[in-house]
Amino acid sequence: MIGTARMTLSGAAMLILFTLCGCDYGRMYDQDVIKTYGQKMPEMDARTVPVQDGFQRLVNADPRSLKNPLHYSKASTEQGALAYSYFCIQCHGPKADGNGTVGQSFIPLPADLSSQLVQGQSDGELYAKIRLGFKRHPKLFTTASDEDTWAVVVYIRSLKGKGG
Repeated sequence: MIGTARMTLSGAAMLILFTLCGCDYGRMYDQDVIKTYGQKMPEMDARTVPVQDGFQRLVNADPRSLKNPLHYSKASTEQGALAYSYFCIQCHGPKADGNGTVGQSFIPLPADLSSQLVQGQSDGELYAKIRLGFKRHPKLFTTASDEDTWAVVVYIRSLKGKGG
């Protein structure tokens, strides 16, 4: 009985010894995978993210006073259609009727962008709603560029009379 206990104890001690010798905890801790978040991130160029007044200026502005800097042209409509396909199509759908893949899970459905309700708003109101979000519409201020957002407004205007 004592011999069995001694063998079990010595076996356990050897197992612990082999386990500890096989793990070099100091070296494991120094791996880049472990210390990924300990590294200092490089400074971001101040021009890449609006850090002064951009967002707040839009929040404080009267949306009806905002003027679209883009001319209504084939090029700006195509730019808007492209931006729409990146940022809007998932919810509003390929026909801009509110029947997008993601949008079908919403109650109520996203707006039909050719409807009088949408078309009756000024360019600035549409722009502000896209950038700042409203109800279930996400804020796209940091996602879509200023120019792409205005181009989407031009694209939305091109849908007038094509649907609901």
